[in-house]
Amino acid sequence: MTPTFISKMDLRGLEPPDPMTRVLEAIGSAPAGIIIEAILERRPMFLLDELGRRGQKFSCAPTTDGCWLITIPISDPMVTRSTET
Repeated sequence: MTPTFISKMDLRGLEPPDPMTRVLEAIGSAPAGIIIEAILERRPMFLLDELGRRGQKFSCAPTTDGCWLITIPISDPMVTRSTET
């Protein structure tokens, strides 16, 4: 079994849209198999909408200290298949 690498991002203290921008940049440069965990001070509504629009899997939950933890597993890129016959 290959160990999973977790990239932890502490984005507390940043003003919007910086947390969203940093998470999206991390997703764009992360290799398959990594898990990105980001801690934020606010519920990342626009980020969650964008991840859903992109079809990206994620989970988001409040933490005991009033922050939000978003977990994003990076999988293999989607394969585009031609519909030509």
